Amino acid sequence: MTNGASKTFLTAILIGVAGFVVAAFSGNALQSRRPALPPGYEDSDLAVHGSRMKGFALGFEGLLADWYWVKSLQYIGDKMVAADSAGKDVNLDDLRDLDPRLLYPYIENATDLDPRFIAAYSYGAVVLPAIDPEKAIAITQKGIANNPNEWRLYHQLGYIYWKLKQYDEAAKMYEQGSKIAGAPPFMKMMAAAVKTEGSSRETARQIYGQMLAEAQDDKTKIVGERRLAQLDSEDERDAIDKALADTKERIGRCVNDLREVNNLLMSVKLPNGREFRADGSGRIVDPSNVPYILDKRECKAKLDFERSGVTGR
Repeated sequence: MTNGASKTFLTAILIGVAGFVVAAFSGNALQSRRPALPPGYEDSDLAVHGSRMKGFALGFEGLLADWYWVKSLQYIGDKMVAADSAGKDVNLDDLRDLDPRLLYPYIENATDLDPRFIAAYSYGAVVLPAIDPEKAIAITQKGIANNPNEWRLYHQLGYIYWKLKQYDEAAKMYEQGSKIAGAPPFMKMMAAAVKTEGSSRETARQIYGQMLAEAQDDKTKIVGERRLAQLDSEDERDAIDKALADTKERIGRCVNDLREVNNLLMSVKLPNGREFRADGSGRIVDPSNVPYILDKRECKAKLDFERSGVTGR
């Protein structure tokens, strides 16, 4: 390449980079100064599609892919903060009330620009099932097509099918992933577990434990941690209900307060060596410190979200 041609090529690259930087900073400046917009306006369809930008980004596809992925993280985060500010509960199992229409396009753009962007596929696999399961399957299948030797994507597609109670499909994904070089024994074990035990609590514990161990973003960590805490709470309620039933059989009536069975509960060994915990008032609390209270009509335990100030999980 001649010196003149080299200079021309370098100039083109510098102009491209400068344009991208100026656009980013201009966008931020305009964003900070713009008037309040009507609800939903910020979700106008994306004007640019990653698949159309490939080959025209002067080698900066990876940088643009990162930008779209970060936008996808911020997008859901902003939606959840807005819902919380409005006093609305956020159900992690169903995020459709947030109307997150642009999440899939953001993730699709990121993975169009960088087909090996495993973190973006993984994020879609964890969050999209609560919005649109078919799109969750589509983005994860796209990840497998572009990265056939990435066992984590088979795990994530198996997770989606498991959430949909399609246990045979889930088992098939875990089985296929278990044959990939470097796949952990967990994959082979899950291939058998989801087929024979399907919706069992222990199967769920293993899936969410693996999800938490591999999490590459805060949202995935939150999902894993909350799901594991919910499973622990279910174990605790089973034990409390058994203590209540045993006591009712012994004294001929339901107790008047859960604290009447505290001595029984403190001697119970929960799964994974855990023990019951009590707050300063002697009330047994769940893993997130929400107290259990007595439903005397059913003579069973439930969580006291109202008195604890927690709106739900």
